[in-house]
This record gives sequence, structure tokens and C-alpha cells, in this order.
Amino acid sequence: MKKNKTEKNEKKRKYDKNQLMVKIVAGILVLLMVAAALYTVVYMIFAR
Repeated sequence: MKKNKTEKNEKKRKYDKNQLMVKIVAGILVLLMVAAALYTVVYMIFAR
């Protein structure tokens, strides 16, 4: 019984690490998209 519980905890921890990495990468991509959009708006305003 204890071994089965330990396996579940290990799988859960590994899943949590993967989930954390996905969220970090997604956050970085969101920041890049927002920065690109702001850069485009600023360029359009000041390019004239």
C-alpha cells in the first residue's frame, strides 16, 4: 500500500514540474507577444 502511494506522489511531482515548465514558457511567450504589439503601436505612432 505504501509503495503504491509513493509511486503516485512521484508521478504527481513529475507532472507538477512539467506543468510548471509549461506555465513558465507560456508566460514568456505572452510577454514577447505583448512586447511586440506595443513595439508595433509605438512604431506606427512615431514613424510618421
